[in-house]
Amino acid sequence: MPYISNTENDQKEMLAKIGVKSIEELFDNIPDELRHNQALNIPALSEMELMAEMERMAHDTSESLTCFAGGGVYDHYIPSAVGTIVNRPEFMTAYTPYQPEVAQGTLQVIYEFQTHICRLTGMDIANASMYDGASAAAEALALSMRITRRSRVIVAETVNPVYRQVIKTTLDGLGAEIVSLPISHGQCDLNKLEDLVDESTAAVLIAQPNFFGSFEDVNAVGEVAHKVGAKFVSIVDPVVQAITKAPGDYGADIVVGEAQPLGIPLSYGGPLLGFFAARQELARHMPGRIAGCTKDKEGKQGFVLTLQTREQHIRREKATSNICTNQALCATAASVYISLLGKEGLKQVALLSLEKAHQAVEQICALDGYSLYFDQPFVREVAIKTVRPAGEIVAALTKEGILPGIDAGRWYPQMKDCLVMALTEKRTAEDIERLVYSLKKIGVNDVVSQM
Repeated sequence: MPYISNTENDQKEMLAKIGVKSIEELFDNIPDELRHNQALNIPALSEMELMAEMERMAHDTSESLTCFAGGGVYDHYIPSAVGTIVNRPEFMTAYTPYQPEVAQGTLQVIYEFQTHICRLTGMDIANASMYDGASAAAEALALSMRITRRSRVIVAETVNPVYRQVIKTTLDGLGAEIVSLPISHGQCDLNKLEDLVDESTAAVLIAQPNFFGSFEDVNAVGEVAHKVGAKFVSIVDPVVQAITKAPGDYGADIVVGEAQPLGIPLSYGGPLLGFFAARQELARHMPGRIAGCTKDKEGKQGFVLTLQTREQHIRREKATSNICTNQALCATAASVYISLLGKEGLKQVALLSLEKAHQAVEQICALDGYSLYFDQPFVREVAIKTVRPAGEIVAALTKEGILPGIDAGRWYPQMKDCLVMALTEKRTAEDIERLVYSLKKIGVNDVVSQM
């Protein structure tokens, strides 16, 4: 459904254009006996509620999936205005920003995106975007290796397994030694970190919150990394950042993540939108491109590409990375989304997600055979210990129109009874009730089969 602006000013302009003073005057020619003068009793619904009701009325939703899965990509509500604005020709078909005289719109949007990311992360500078969160994490470690002239990186096993696979593939050709930091009670093992870090360590990478939704002791991780001169790299969630401490405040040197939750649909897995932010001293070592604000010779404000250390340009083998482009259209969507919601709106999305996640967990953990896998604080993503292998539960509930979460056993063989689920502001009380009922039914059937 397209977004159609209809503010009071819009109404006044339309009425003035057709030459009437009020909306009531539009209907003067309709006889009173033909008018419906009673209140229509239309319920006051939010845009999200209205869209859900319209979709329910428009088609049978029995074949659609109610999504409780996360793992880096989340089913948040996207206001209709985002698509309407992004699909405007000046954004959808915008020229590449090499020539600022014909690309001011694109350059300004990139600049706005960078500004939003800096405000969310508390960092000094951000680039125009990366392919996705996983490649951004790999690039952050590559930067750390270049700047420290070291080849050893420590990656927590609590980092998203897909990210770790991309990191391994990307750094393999750079001669990196990738050391895994084990899990301890849903967090990275700080005692092991002390043992693993040494003078050859280029960086320590953790996620806050991590793949299981748990929070790491980021202050302790940063202290251990900086003690030996290593860079501290943090993967963060942009929505969760609205209600948690900024990485810039807990000592992170580089901050990366996936911006898909900021107004970009799930779309069968892509395209995604990585972000990359760092401290000012690392600006010239960052991958990709950075847009800046300047003034022309007449003193007018304008936007330009300030840094673009790419291999297609003169640097070639001296380039900071092989990143050749950025996700400009997705970055535009993210910028529009954040601008529409504002600071308080994004915070409200995070708080609603937190509230619904805790409501669901409370009900699920009241069922026989289900409990928290880790006793750790969480926001909208959480690991649940299941009565049956999580893979079986995912398969069974998917047939009922519910995607209950992610089977952690796919990547952690010892955790086949771990279901990682995520809730966003889109999940209704009825959605949660359906999920709890289906999990309860599976638990009862499992008990009966064992008798």
